[in-house]
Amino acid sequence: MTKVFIVGSAGTTGLRLRQRLGAMADVELLEIDEAKRKDPDEQKRLFKMADFVFLCLPDDAARATAPFAEGTSARVIDASTAHRTSDGWAYGFPELSPAHKDAIQTGKYVASPGCHASGFIALVYPLIAAGLLDRGALLTATSLTGYSGGGKKMIAEYEASERSELLKGPMPYALGQSHKHLPEMQKQCGLENAPVFVPVVGNFYSGMLVTLPLHASLLKGAPSADALRAVYQKHYQSGLVHVSGEAPSALYANAYAGRDDMEIFVSGADGRLLVSALFDNLGKGASGAAIECFNLMRGAPADAGLTLG
Repeated sequence: MTKVFIVGSAGTTGLRLRQRLGAMADVELLEIDEAKRKDPDEQKRLFKMADFVFLCLPDDAARATAPFAEGTSARVIDASTAHRTSDGWAYGFPELSPAHKDAIQTGKYVASPGCHASGFIALVYPLIAAGLLDRGALLTATSLTGYSGGGKKMIAEYEASERSELLKGPMPYALGQSHKHLPEMQKQCGLENAPVFVPVVGNFYSGMLVTLPLHASLLKGAPSADALRAVYQKHYQSGLVHVSGEAPSALYANAYAGRDDMEIFVSGADGRLLVSALFDNLGKGASGAAIECFNLMRGAPADAGLTLG
């Protein structure tokens, strides 16, 4: 049995991880006494017992708790923003490159990616790797997300019987360009400049659609939509990221709700291209990605316990 301790299992991601892990016959969940939930000594005791620890905590708490793994055999997967750009932490997106996958499989500390960041990085990283996009490019991106990404408070606001009429319409936010996922977007792609990023919350529970608009002139050789699609297909030949063979006429941000994979779409004409990543902010954008990393770290199939298609 693989022994797992979830620190902070009461939040949206923690609850979904508990549900997924609890359904695995070869996993034993280590429980903490509710009265000692925030007791460092009790947490340290469970770290010593665990093979894996998931951190589902606010950033500062995750930074304070992660060192409890030092001197133990526990391997840590952090679902917070705290360590996504930190040295010594593998970035939990195995499909990006063989080096990413190897770092996850062999690492003691893994940072699970942010939801918005997952879509953006999935679109930009292959273009940088293929030499099509300059690291100094000035990029923009939009990301439509379900309200579940805002946590318990936002979920309660959207699902209240007497909610504001304003919540029925989409809500762009983080307009000051200070979104917490920007640092990992920039670092993981090796960009010299952070993108202009527009996250938008919609009136649906879960799902995510990240779109990167590109003038073909920004890309080496000014590729067509078909040529650009071939670049993505070559890059993503295995794993939970797939590339559609057809250009979409429309995309719905909640179409992959409940799934743990991601699909990339390429469309456009006359040198104006759109590349989009469609997935679930709670799946490949959160707990699904963490479980994928967990599987790889323990030598199980990457998709064990996940929902695909």
